[in-house]
Amino acid sequence: MDRRTLIFAAVALATSSTADAAEEKKKEGGKQDVGQYVDLQPVGLPIVSNRVVVNYVFVYVRINLTRSANAAKLREKEPYFRDALVRAGHRTPFTLASDLSKVDAPRLTATLTSDATAIVGPGQILSVVVTSQAPRRRISTPHT
Repeated sequence: MDRRTLIFAAVALATSSTADAAEEKKKEGGKQDVGQYVDLQPVGLPIVSNRVVVNYVFVYVRINLTRSANAAKLREKEPYFRDALVRAGHRTPFTLASDLSKVDAPRLTATLTSDATAIVGPGQILSVVVTSQAPRRRISTPHT
């Protein structure tokens, strides 16, 4: 199985389990949570060491919105937020030098906060949170 097939399979699996969980939650509570946030679909970001891609980490990100933001309208912008994250992650990878199985979450959140604000305008984005990280494979930390 080649790398692309594996990545697409992982994303498809994550997406289907997220959809199943949302359906189950809807059945249980009768109402769906209508919070002021936008959850991004999982994004596979490259981890680069010595100019070589050594791993991919699938990140789950939530963009928290201000009370005055129109959540329904901003949820429609999810593909734009995801695109901004992918572009930023490939332009300057969010590699954490001490652990090649994780992304540099503070740098990722700062970058995406800036990019998301540029997409929707000021006063709409409260914060960005990396809710989960799943490495494609566990690899040892490089010794320097």
